[in-house]
Amino acid sequence: MCGLFGWISNKPVESSAAAAAVDAAFRSIQHRGPDDRGIAFLSTDNQWHEGDITQPVHHVLAHVRLSILDLSTRGHQPMCSANKRYRLIYNGEVYNFRELRTQLEAQGLRFHSETDTEVVFNALSLWGMDAVKKFVGMFAIAFLDTQLKRLYLIRDHFGIKPLYFTKPENGFCGFASELPTLLNIPGVSRKVHPQRLYDYLVKGDYDFSADTMIDDIHHLQPGHILEIDCQSGKALKDYCYWQPLLNPLRNISFNDAAEQLREMFLENIRLHLRSDVSLGAALSGGVDSSAVTAAIRYLEPDFELKTFTFVAANSPVDEEQWANQVIEHTGARAHKVRIAATEMLDDIDDLIRTQGEPFGGTSIYAQYRVFKLAAGVGTKVMLEGQGADELFAGYIGFPAERIKSLLAAGNITKAWQFFNCTIQWPDRNRLMVFKRLVNIYAPKGLRSALWSLGRSNLTPEWLQRNWLNDNKVQALPPEYYIQETDNRFVHQALIRLSTQTGLPRLLRHGDRNSMKFSIESRVPFLTAALADFSLTLPEEYLVSPLGETKSVFKAAMRDIVPKRILDRKDKIGFATPEKQWLDTLSPWVQETLADTAEIPLFNHNKLMKQWRNSNKHYGNQNNMVWRWLNLTRWARIFDIDFS
Repeated sequence: MCGLFGWISNKPVESSAAAAAVDAAFRSIQHRGPDDRGIAFLSTDNQWHEGDITQPVHHVLAHVRLSILDLSTRGHQPMCSANKRYRLIYNGEVYNFRELRTQLEAQGLRFHSETDTEVVFNALSLWGMDAVKKFVGMFAIAFLDTQLKRLYLIRDHFGIKPLYFTKPENGFCGFASELPTLLNIPGVSRKVHPQRLYDYLVKGDYDFSADTMIDDIHHLQPGHILEIDCQSGKALKDYCYWQPLLNPLRNISFNDAAEQLREMFLENIRLHLRSDVSLGAALSGGVDSSAVTAAIRYLEPDFELKTFTFVAANSPVDEEQWANQVIEHTGARAHKVRIAATEMLDDIDDLIRTQGEPFGGTSIYAQYRVFKLAAGVGTKVMLEGQGADELFAGYIGFPAERIKSLLAAGNITKAWQFFNCTIQWPDRNRLMVFKRLVNIYAPKGLRSALWSLGRSNLTPEWLQRNWLNDNKVQALPPEYYIQETDNRFVHQALIRLSTQTGLPRLLRHGDRNSMKFSIESRVPFLTAALADFSLTLPEEYLVSPLGETKSVFKAAMRDIVPKRILDRKDKIGFATPEKQWLDTLSPWVQETLADTAEIPLFNHNKLMKQWRNSNKHYGNQNNMVWRWLNLTRWARIFDIDFS
């Protein structure tokens, strides 16, 4: 696990500017790799060098290392092939590296380390970009072919590991593991992306496309490879090597599906336990984190298992009692963190720096503190349950989508029976399911009206209309991306959630928070094989006729996870008592919102009036006040340009 950054340029960057940029970049991501650092650069003499930059440069590859596998210096990066043709910097873990190494050795390759990095490097050198399809893991890679003069930026299937890049134009392209790092590279603008700011503030949407909130900086999309010509600095092609798809359904019984899923999940856990350093598990008490924790104990009875839990004491979102059951079941050594609202003030600016862009709510702070707790006891690798809801139809089980699938297949009686069953669950009711049905059946124009109903309008008074107009902001409601094909609407919703509306932002939160404390966060649910398997199962295996979410996965875990955990009917998620916290911090809220007067997209007077008139200063159902606060502090910390 590491951090990377660099650039390619067809014009020389003066040595002093290049050295200053590299020094600033190293400082900005040193938390991602405190164990080692390396740099290689192509100077104007057309030779590659390592070490301090003392002459004008064209290309830079730089790396910081968090040592997880083979802690020796043999894992140093950038890596270079013996013939000097290929160079690589890499962030992540490819868990099946031992199996891939065996294949490569059979073709005559020899290895000098026990790292997965060397396996990744040799696989790309021998097999080209086709090697990526063989990788099981999380990765962000910059791979340079000096003979073809091509730079390949590669991101894992789900985008677990981040990779940002600047627009490849004017003969220049910069790239890095974190957005703030790119702000240190000469010529990279801090000007905002107006549309993305609007989407965040009004709709709460972010991390759903290749755009970031900085106009000049983009995400490389999950499962994509960007090929750049080093001579022109232009992108040649950006292509997708994998994405979740609606493949034909399997002809498989429920019990056989549960058994196959069980074996696949346990194999994922086995692979994700490969580590040469201390390892623990994040445990909320929900089904997913409990399954990961219990599976570790099931596979490794003698493993010194450590768990890390956020406790929201005296709050309806507290899950400590459920976490305790898993701790008792597994015999884990429990570590817990309890947070007072005032503690967030001490960390809020560091949290915003860590995330790099505005984010959704205070639960991200609770996650930040869990990783801080883990780092404090020497843990360097954590397994998490992220991704299970998106693969196996968790949350509230997509009741409207399931009903639509049944109706589309002509199963009117089953649809009615499912409706009557699903509304019996505590997180669902008739009105909620009915509203969702209207939403997914309504024409686009009507959906816009329904979305606006009961909310601030699409151009609320607290935004400056002139600024929106000048920047050509589109004031549109969220787009639902429903594909009218195959009559498998739950599966379609899962794909949408995995690729656009949910998982990408959750993975960003987890990566930044874990790496802030030099911890590698692993997510064993998120493998291409498991996703492909899920999307070929009948929908009633995911959401049962009785409305049970993740039904087949719960069946697969029956003798591994405590029964009471699997039979829980509530779904809390990783939540904090956000309203209570911000009520307590009301003086800080007012002081911070005063700074909105300096941000031209805000109508400061209208914003302050709306805040004063809100219920207890914080009650808006869209978490609007938090977004005001978050964006205001972000703009000040990073000196953002709104012009």
